[in-house]
Amino acid sequence: MRKAALDRTTKETSIKLRLTIEGKGRYKISTGIRFFDHMLELLAHHGGFDLELKATGDLDVDQHHTVEDVGIALGQAFAKALGDKKGILRAGYFMMPMDETLGVAAVDFSGRAASVVETKVRVRVVGDLQSELVDDFFEGFARGANANVHIKTLYGRSNHHKIEALFKAFARALRAACWQDKQMKSLLPSTKGLL
Repeated sequence: MRKAALDRTTKETSIKLRLTIEGKGRYKISTGIRFFDHMLELLAHHGGFDLELKATGDLDVDQHHTVEDVGIALGQAFAKALGDKKGILRAGYFMMPMDETLGVAAVDFSGRAASVVETKVRVRVVGDLQSELVDDFFEGFARGANANVHIKTLYGRSNHHKIEALFKAFARALRAACWQDKQMKSLLPSTKGLL
């Protein structure tokens, strides 16, 4: 079982998390931002990951530090749990319909950090989450995991559905990228010999 435990503390946030890639979609999540908690719960459930995450941050200042740092820490946990990455599929993608909305996500554990995020959310707040911070979460994950993360809402009406479709699609894309191919178990998924 591929697992990671991580404690990350800065002057702005304190994050403790436990991740099991081959989980059962169980979660216990608390960030102080309920809509963000819900999105992370969806990520764990739809990815089939077990995730315990407790984040405290300077929410009296802004939500930015908490959301970005959770992204960084979660990315670091995936990188740690994947180890040398031998035998993994490495890249995955998924299209997720959410009623009238369609979201797509693609991820590649390439060893290089890059992110492109297009939510099409045009309101300042969804639930209790500052909507612009969705970009910061995915960018933080990309940096923490040294991965390429591409997230896009193709179309939709509900801003809630746009964000939810992206987190569900990302969960399924992560699941595919982490999948271990038994036929390739001793091979690093790169001709460079390094990820």
